[in-house]
Amino acid sequence: MICKICNSNALQIFTSKILKKHDVKYFKCDNCGYLFSEVPFWLDEAYSRSINLSDTGLLDRNIYFSKVLSVIIFFCFNKNGTFLDYAGGYGVFTRLMRDIGFDFYWHDPYTQNLFANGFEKEVKPESEFELITAFEVFEHLVNPKEELEKMLSYSKTIIFSTELMPKDIPDPKEWWYYGFNHGQHISFYSEKTLRTLAKQFKLNYYNVNGIHILTDRKLYKSVIILMKKLRNFGLYHIVKKLVKSKTFSDHLNIDNKS
Repeated sequence: MICKICNSNALQIFTSKILKKHDVKYFKCDNCGYLFSEVPFWLDEAYSRSINLSDTGLLDRNIYFSKVLSVIIFFCFNKNGTFLDYAGGYGVFTRLMRDIGFDFYWHDPYTQNLFANGFEKEVKPESEFELITAFEVFEHLVNPKEELEKMLSYSKTIIFSTELMPKDIPDPKEWWYYGFNHGQHISFYSEKTLRTLAKQFKLNYYNVNGIHILTDRKLYKSVIILMKKLRNFGLYHIVKKLVKSKTFSDHLNIDNKS
């Protein structure tokens, strides 16, 4: 099998049962550390619901990401820019970021927007955003390199989350992130994999408290260190005081349009 990240040879390392009925092969590239399934023929079954019922951490995760990202945007990017949540699910994250005060928009052709109605954004090649977020998306991608290239046509900064592979490949029975029961996770990355992608697209890679940043900008090392040490939340309270929430102004805008 050829690695979809670096085109090196990838070897089969285990077989596991998906959706409790399909025996599926998994391959790992020793060159870049990318681990992936065989061609995922079961995705129509896996996505009978776009967001699986076992994702009980959805709200808690979005609240955490909103706090961390608020700090990253405020100290490292243009806080007055326009932002896009790519594959934005139910719109929870977009609404949280607008409530904090950032001009976020939602995009997801596969899921109903429940919480960010009125803030959808149709993306086109000429679209330009200060940055794009893609939380808990990369592990769902069949061809991550192609999808990343598509995202980079909208912005040169992609901020995302995905659980990194441990140094030793986890036993199929012991790592929950494989997601065999719901069958939606088909791509798994090590830090080496993400650094390989960064190099291919001439980007810089940063990891801030579990959030990955691919960007053509060079971020201040001292700011990254400070965010890591404070775990962001001390800085988040500063950001909350300095950024004006869009909650009420959004209400007025939507009310005036109705």
